[in-house]
Amino acid sequence: MKLNELYKIIKDRQKKMPVGSYTSSLFNEGQDRIIQKVGEEAIETVIAAKNSSKDQIIYEIADLYFHLLVMMAFLKVKPEDIEKELEKRHKPNK
Repeated sequence: MKLNELYKIIKDRQKKMPVGSYTSSLFNEGQDRIIQKVGEEAIETVIAAKNSSKDQIIYEIADLYFHLLVMMAFLKVKPEDIEKELEKRHKPNK
């Protein structure tokens, strides 16, 4: 799944808040819980990288991506905002 597609699904869940949705539960729990989850997933990603298990690294990065996108949606940061920032930082070789 593309990250932009996932972001759109997350935004839809934020808008509709379907019962039983994990994403909706994160939005209901609020900013502190969402930020906490990003921190937890970042730590789990680092541990997986340290253990050098490619499958586990992929699994944890996927969790981290998801929770980052939830945090971005909560804070009204769009993927395009991140892309623009990365483009500003890119200095082509001359």
